[in-house]
This record gives sequence, C-alpha cells and structure tokens, in this order.
Amino acid sequence: MKLHTINTGYFKLDGGAMFGVVPKTMWQKLNAPDDKNLCTWAMRCLLIEDGKQLILIDTGLGNKQDEKFFSHYEPHGEDTLNKSLNAIGFSPDDITDVLLSHLHFDHCGGAIERNKDGQLVPAFKQATYWSNKDHWKWATEPNAREKASFLKDNILPIEQSGQLKFAEANSTTIHPDILLKTASGHTDAMFIPHIKVGEKTIIYCADLFPSMAHIPLPYVMAYDTRPLLTLEEKKALLEEAVANDYFLFFEHDKAVECCSLQQTERGVCEKDAMKLAELF
Repeated sequence: MKLHTINTGYFKLDGGAMFGVVPKTMWQKLNAPDDKNLCTWAMRCLLIEDGKQLILIDTGLGNKQDEKFFSHYEPHGEDTLNKSLNAIGFSPDDITDVLLSHLHFDHCGGAIERNKDGQLVPAFKQATYWSNKDHWKWATEPNAREKASFLKDNILPIEQSGQLKFAEANSTTIHPDILLKTASGHTDAMFIPHIKVGEKTIIYCADLFPSMAHIPLPYVMAYDTRPLLTLEEKKALLEEAVANDYFLFFEHDKAVECCSLQQTERGVCEKDAMKLAELF
C-alpha cells in the first residue's frame, strides 16, 4: 500500500470560527489572520494506492460554484485536485473509490463537476462513492446551523448517479486495512479513517483535528454542532493514538501534513511534524 498527499489548494475561513472560544491573542500566533480576520487553510486530501484499488479520501472545494460563493472563501494557490493526481501519474478515471469523510462543501465539492452541457455529474466516473447512512440523512435533511455547508449540488448528484454506497461505522468495508471510525461532535457520523500501512497507522483527522494547532482539547471550532462531544472525542483519540504510536494526518493545516504525539504532564501534544512521504 502506498499513500500520497493530494493538495487541492487553499481557502480562507474566519479565525474566530476556526478556534472557537480560544482568544484571538492566542490563536493569531498559530495562524495569522488578514485584515478581515480570515486565516488561510489547506484542503489536503489523501490517495491510497493498493493493487487494483485507488482510494481518494475527500475531494476539496471543487470549481463549479459561482463567483459570489467563492468570494466568501477566497480559494487560491497553484494546486488543484486533477493537477495533483496527474503529478503522480493518475487521472480521475483511475480512481476506484471516493471516501467522503463528511459532506461539508470543502470536503466533497470536487466530487461533482459540471460537464460541457452544464449538467452535474460525478468527477470520478469509474468510482464508488462512500458515505454512511447516518451522515447522509443528516446532510440531506440539514439543520439551520449547517445548511449553508451542505450544498445540494455537491450531494444529490452522487446519489442520482447510482455510484453511492454506504459503509458501516467501525467497519473495514472499503479495504481490510482501513478502519472507518466515526466522530459526531463536528457533524453527525463524520468518518475518521484509520489506515494501517505495514507497522504504521495513519489517522485521517478530517475536521476533528483540522490542524496541528487544534490538538489542545479546548481548541474546538465554533462550527462544531456538539462542541463538548468534540472535546470528548478528541481526548479519546489522542489517548489511543499516543498509546499506539499512531500518526495524525491534517486536512486543513496550511503547513503541516502529519505529526507524531507524546504524553506530557499537561496532556497529549504534538511531538514531531513531518511530510507524509517522510513516514515511508
């Protein structure tokens, strides 16, 4: 099995929303905001290559929304999903499985594209798209708090295509070495894949730990629907990860791809930061 970082560019989100109750005097040292209080974040996906399977976890923002939508998030950078796939010798038609951690627009926007006739179609024509029943229901019947993050153009065409399948939580449905755990503090039943590669386990953190700066327990996003549950889920995962020498893979950290962990008197914290490629 080989793992590849797939960079899809950067975007901006409000720093206060990203760091929740943490004071700006503290979080601005971790990710400096611009004059509109917006911080830059990555949209970093993961490609798993193993024999006949080519599994893509998350797809970034995509490019099909209108100018007004993009003006809120200021997408930028030279990387795109297709460009990053091409750089390692693959195309969208090579992807066999698309695993969506959850259906917020910055995680699934690239899953659907507009064809030359303007129709919304899967960007990965040969792939099975994976979600789970609980999160799919949550996203397609959204609450008022999250409604703006669940865009119908990103979600409904997946089901209409016939390429959608559901995987159970705590299963290895997609691959025997990918354990699909879930977390429900950020949004209901978000997948947190645990990927075993030889003797190493990589945890795709999605929005449970959007960046290395979010490792301290109180650093919980204001976007989270159940912040106290997020805190409990973070604590449990950190304890499991440090006890088993797991590595964290960050989807949104603008600089750090992965880190190891260590136990200290003040709790679990990061040990070493590294590129994914440095682990293998």
